[in-house]
Amino acid sequence: MATLTAQTVVRAGLEATYASCAAGGDEFVNTGDEFIHIKNAAVADQTVTIATPATVDGLAVADRAVVITASEERFIGPFPSSTYNDANSKVQLTYDAVITMTIAVLKPGT
Repeated sequence: MATLTAQTVVRAGLEATYASCAAGGDEFVNTGDEFIHIKNAAVADQTVTIATPATVDGLAVADRAVVITASEERFIGPFPSSTYNDANSKVQLTYDAVITMTIAVLKPGT
C-alpha cells in the first residue's frame, strides 16, 4: 500500500503529479478537504473502492465504489473525515485492477 501526499491547488495553477495506482491499494491523510483524480487509460472499466470505516447506530456504512470508465477519468471527493477516516486519519483506497490507472490527491489552497 502506498501513502500518497496531497498536492495543493493554487491560483497560479498546479501541474499535478500522478502516481500509478498500487495493486495493494493506496491511502492518504485526510482533513476533509482532499479529493482524488483518477485516470483510467485501460480499454476496460475499472473500479476504485473507498473504505468507510464509520458506523451509524452500530451499523457499518457501505464502502463507496466508483467506476472509472475505460479511457476516462474521475474527480472524487471530498471525503468527510467522520465517515472516511481510519484510526490514523487516512482514507483507504482499493482497486479491482490497476492496469494503466494513475491517481493524484488534491486539496484546495488558500
